[in-house]
Amino acid sequence: MIICRCLVELRLYSPNSLKEKRRILKSLIERLKNKFNISIAEVGNNDLWQVAELGIAAVANDSVFANEVMNKVVDFIDNFDSVEIINIDMEMID
Repeated sequence: MIICRCLVELRLYSPNSLKEKRRILKSLIERLKNKFNISIAEVGNNDLWQVAELGIAAVANDSVFANEVMNKVVDFIDNFDSVEIINIDMEMID
């Protein structure tokens, strides 16, 4: 069993409140869950309305497949409107 975990720091440009931030992140998180069958949650910077930290995990039998899925997830986030990736920390756990 291979676990790929990823911590993604995001900058959000459009929200003017925490409520707007939650709306944007909820949309992004639901789309990622449905498209890639991953576990994902906001894990940091909860009280800042222009910065977010997402924790993502994928479980697979093969490290190549897990890495491929995580790369597609990062690409999806990178192409999502109104967010910019600041930092990515990815790790494979055997």
